[in-house]
Amino acid sequence: MFLEKNLTVVPEFFLLGFQTSQGLRFILFCLLLVVYCGTICGNLLIITLVSTSQNLHTPMYFFISQLSISDILLTTDIDPNMLHILLNNGGPITFIGCMTQLYFFCASEVFECLLLTVMSYDRYVAICNPLHYNSIMTSARCVRLAVACWLSGLSSAFVSILMTQMLNFCGPNIIDHFFCDLVPLLEIACSDTFIIKLQDALLSIPAAFIPTIIIVTSYVRIVIVILRIPSSTGRQKAFSTCSSHLIVVSIFYWSLFTVYVVPTGGQSSTISKLLSLLYTVLTPLMNPIIYSLRNTDIKKAVQGKLYKFVIGGH
Repeated sequence: MFLEKNLTVVPEFFLLGFQTSQGLRFILFCLLLVVYCGTICGNLLIITLVSTSQNLHTPMYFFISQLSISDILLTTDIDPNMLHILLNNGGPITFIGCMTQLYFFCASEVFECLLLTVMSYDRYVAICNPLHYNSIMTSARCVRLAVACWLSGLSSAFVSILMTQMLNFCGPNIIDHFFCDLVPLLEIACSDTFIIKLQDALLSIPAAFIPTIIIVTSYVRIVIVILRIPSSTGRQKAFSTCSSHLIVVSIFYWSLFTVYVVPTGGQSSTISKLLSLLYTVLTPLMNPIIYSLRNTDIKKAVQGKLYKFVIGGH
């Protein structure tokens, strides 16, 4: 009933994208197209290596492959339509299309928050309780944790979308963004948005704030344990096992909190869009790069695949 009402009143929205000169938009289009292709290729490479390399069949790399799946879902949900909008200086999106895009965006963001938390716990067990690591982080438990993260992301996004599509959108239908994000959608809604804002604030507690506390607590304990290691070589080796994940966590949470938590008073729409590019475009690209460049196991797996390819070719 509510969905039909929305479709009758506002059948589609118009995404403004980046309102700038044609030349600058074309340059941005080319840059973001390269980034999108690099993101897909990089994350597919991670998934393929983890699936086919025996030495990467460990909990840490299993979670990294799940992160890559989420990054592919996020970029595919947003980037193609964003590129279309850049070429056409804005573009329409149907109500159903907008809700679908928002759903998968919310689901992937919540999933990544929870998965990064699980990965922090994995590093905590590996460094602080190494003798019991194999008995704690079993294959079955890792699968259950990943499934729980996916189900939590999909279900929380469903609740958010269910409430959003019940709002009345009677015009204007112009969204000053490059994708259907919740904040600009609420700004153009005709009905009261207090309930949905309250709901999202409550959902953010288990989806973002509690995971942040767990991550910080895990790394505080990890640092304490590492500093107690007598040899500098041992400390360096311990730090290297969690440095990549810590970098990914820092980039993801910094960009997310900058957009959704820090007050936006006086912040222009252009700045808001640029900040949104950090976690929707750049972070999914950086994840495979960080894990590849700072990880000897993945480097060895790549070298092994290339060696087999060259030998097989001859």
